[in-house]
Amino acid sequence: MSTVLSRLTPQLRQYLIVTGNYWAFTLTDGALRMLVVLHFHQLGYSPLDIALLFLFYEFFGVVTNLLGGWLGARIGLNRTMNIGLGMQVVALGMLLVPAAMLTVPWVMLAQALSGIAKDLNKMSAKSSVKQLVPAGAQGMLYQWVAILTGSKNALKGAGFFLGGVLLTLLGFQGAVLAMAVVLTLVWLLSLVSLKQELGRAKNTPKFSQVFSKSRPVNTLSAARMFLFGARDVWFVVALPVYLASTMGWDHWSVGGFLALWVIGYGIIQSVAPYFTGKGSGHIPGGRAVFLWALGLLLLPVLIAVSLSSHFYPQTVLLAGLMIFGGVFAINSSLHSYLIVSYAREDGASMDVGFYYMANAMGRLLGTVLSGYLFQIAGLTACLWVSALFLAIAALISLYLPSR
Repeated sequence: MSTVLSRLTPQLRQYLIVTGNYWAFTLTDGALRMLVVLHFHQLGYSPLDIALLFLFYEFFGVVTNLLGGWLGARIGLNRTMNIGLGMQVVALGMLLVPAAMLTVPWVMLAQALSGIAKDLNKMSAKSSVKQLVPAGAQGMLYQWVAILTGSKNALKGAGFFLGGVLLTLLGFQGAVLAMAVVLTLVWLLSLVSLKQELGRAKNTPKFSQVFSKSRPVNTLSAARMFLFGARDVWFVVALPVYLASTMGWDHWSVGGFLALWVIGYGIIQSVAPYFTGKGSGHIPGGRAVFLWALGLLLLPVLIAVSLSSHFYPQTVLLAGLMIFGGVFAINSSLHSYLIVSYAREDGASMDVGFYYMANAMGRLLGTVLSGYLFQIAGLTACLWVSALFLAIAALISLYLPSR
């Protein structure tokens, strides 16, 4: 293995290390989310209570992305990535306390730490690609971002399945301990493998520069916020609780189905360039983002109508969810490519961090609404709000540069 790695270019070796770190972190992140949702649902917590467990996770994602990009530009992306891995190990360790101590505030605090860790890791990975691809190689940049993002989401799906399986086989604490041990080994390997100055800005950035002055970055960030709010408003809490309570699925079934959904979503993300013009040498711009968002908008509307009219509700829900995943994957991949493309050359992590701050705001909004709306009005209400958010995202996308 070492011989093969030594034959690779330095840029490709660093890309593989960054991707490996991202994969390992994402696997534990997906498993932990499913563990928390299913374990606390089993304990009798309401959908809103479960959503609130993730409140700090998403809120601190907003803060971390805003400050993390600035930090990465100052100290280097290798350090911010390793800090994220280390913090996730600590967050997992916090959940190993006796069951009586797993109160809502304690779990929220652990999730806050995990949220900071996740966004440091993600921001570092996405920003690193900008540094490793030659300037002007937009086709290569799109492909590398798509592979990184798609493979991450496929592993997040595997993490959902892993969380359901580990909860069944090892129980909550046994599952958390197993993940903590594995991630500690990855963290130690990363400390000695990543290039020391990766992503560090040549000119020390001021804190005032964390807010982007680029119109394309700001516009794309606003669209991203509503895009991810549209997904999480029905996917994060409402859907798994609906599958478990209304459809009577067990932990294995819920975790397995959501895992397959996210894995398929990740695979389509990885090959998204082939759906958006790679074969003809076309590099997508703002118009492509608008059209794909418009297509996605139809799906929650159709599912909501089916549930309201009782027209094969379960069949339409499951089939619609699979199609939604595919179309959403292409939307997300387009966004991920464009932000890396729009980001400044020196200190790219600051633009990428600002963009993922908006992403985290959308997830925060979607997560809270997912629990609240499902509790007071059911899954159909979540779907209608999802459609509204997608309409807003599509309209905002009209203001993106055509290329």
